[in-house]
Amino acid sequence: MDDETESLALAIGRRVREQRQAREWTLDRLAAEAGVSRRMIVNVEQGAVNPSVGTLLRLSDALGVRLPALVHTRAAASDLVEVTRRGEGAVLWTGEHGGRGVLVAGIESPDVVELWDWTLEGGERHASEAHSTGTRELLQVIDGEVVIEVAGVAHGLAAGDALTFAADVDHSYANRSSTAARFSLAVFELGVGSSHRTAGS
Repeated sequence: MDDETESLALAIGRRVREQRQAREWTLDRLAAEAGVSRRMIVNVEQGAVNPSVGTLLRLSDALGVRLPALVHTRAAASDLVEVTRRGEGAVLWTGEHGGRGVLVAGIESPDVVELWDWTLEGGERHASEAHSTGTRELLQVIDGEVVIEVAGVAHGLAAGDALTFAADVDHSYANRSSTAARFSLAVFELGVGSSHRTAGS
């Protein structure tokens, strides 16, 4: 891992451990709630791995916290405003040719909205598991062409095109061309972690 990735992994590990301990959960309990192996939980908490977006979503839902709360490495400027400067977002996915999925902003749970800045280099594809029931995604292509597959049906989009879709089914984003593509993605997820929360949490 490079320094930036290692710093993010350590910050995520610290927050996961803090959230788990605040609930007085064992590693086994979190593993069961999140559907993630105990070994993975240990590695995440130690900052020894750069967890996938899918793993982070499972952990955030199990812990009843929003994904941005696990990955942000700085404090908000105030209670009213949180600014993310260019280059400060959390890089949560890196493609084999240099593409990046960057979480740049998010709002509090229980209803979560995340704003992502994605770049897919030529030939890259990112597959996503189904999110929690009711999750929706809104996407607009800024540059290039992107193919979004939702429940096995492909939708080709060019620069300026937008798509809204149910993300509680398997879906993927792909760049089948030889040039880079960039898109903005918003994720709206209802009641993240509500089934795991206790009164007052």
